[in-house]
Amino acid sequence: MNRSRFKTVVLSASAVFLAGALIKFPQEAFQASIRGLNMWWEIVFPSLLPFLIISEMLIGFGVVRFIGVLLEPFMRPLFRVPGVGGFVWAMGMASGFPVGAKLTSRLRQEGQLTRTEAERLVAFTNCSNPIFIFGAVSIGFFYNTRLGIILALAHYLSNFTVGIVMRFYGKDEDISPEKSKKKISIKAALIALHRTRIKDKRPIGKLLGDAVQSSINTLLMIGGFVILFSVINKLLFHMGITAVLSGGMKHILNLFNFSESLSVPLFAGIFEITLGSQMTSQAQGASLLHQVIITSFILAFSGFSIQAQVASILAETDIRFFPFFAARILQGLFAGFYTLLLWQPLYENNCCQEKALGVLPAGWIPESDSMSSLFYLMGKYGPVFTLVSLFLYIIILYLRIFQTSRN
Repeated sequence: MNRSRFKTVVLSASAVFLAGALIKFPQEAFQASIRGLNMWWEIVFPSLLPFLIISEMLIGFGVVRFIGVLLEPFMRPLFRVPGVGGFVWAMGMASGFPVGAKLTSRLRQEGQLTRTEAERLVAFTNCSNPIFIFGAVSIGFFYNTRLGIILALAHYLSNFTVGIVMRFYGKDEDISPEKSKKKISIKAALIALHRTRIKDKRPIGKLLGDAVQSSINTLLMIGGFVILFSVINKLLFHMGITAVLSGGMKHILNLFNFSESLSVPLFAGIFEITLGSQMTSQAQGASLLHQVIITSFILAFSGFSIQAQVASILAETDIRFFPFFAARILQGLFAGFYTLLLWQPLYENNCCQEKALGVLPAGWIPESDSMSSLFYLMGKYGPVFTLVSLFLYIIILYLRIFQTSRN
């Protein structure tokens, strides 16, 4: 049996197996679907939509090209990517998964990146946003604000380290010396901005409508993946597959003297980061340090759910998925290592100098913590924002279809 036929058999068998599991566990699948849907319309949609729309507009107006010319002298020597990679990196950190992949694909489609440059860039520009790390994980799961600093530093430091490592990927690609020795030029950046804006002949209304439509299409796709992997994770647990496969992880955890109770949360986190992080925070018999290291690894690896979203976005271009997947494994290892290094100076030393925080009651929101307050507001008003945005999206789509039919 050749590779193509084997792949067909595996995919078909997986689909049949999933359908059978849905029939056997309909109630559990329904509950998991509701959980995924709530996560999408309360947090994912309202947090990503503004960033996606603004990013599309910045690209259309030429601002991204302007930033790219300015950052070329920094991004090229460090990461061997064009200056526009700085914009993608910043937006990826601010907004979270999978905005880095979306913007990288967009720039690749416009020809601002070569395939190898795009594969380098997408490998280190996809990360969790600060709201999720501080609000959901640190406050919502661990009830400890100080852990957010360690998790965020480890996450973004490992992100940066992966970018440095990936600069050696595809090193045979020819890069001219002149291209890598450019100096900062405001004049050249302004010229590039103007030329890009003139080249895009769409009026402002059309550009804004395209940005909204493209962004919501992406978020609908993301929502489907969030719900699907929430269901898969739940079904694997109820069918006992999670317990069986996590048994192999116990041996790996034992090598590092980690509690075996972390094996199931780690397996869950490999599929979906939110559930994995939550289960890790609730693991019995594991030290807080080990819980935080596993959580850091889960955040960096990002889970098959987000990786599937990225794969779907990259499929629209010639960017290969494997470099991104390999980078996730590397970042997970780096994140765990940085967490271990940062633990004593940032947590244990502070515990000796300050009064321990103790366990906070569920739903507690510190008044001075803007991240957790924002996360709380998103959970409260996120569904309203999502419904209003979808309503506007339907109106825009209807008007475009009506206008097309008249023409």
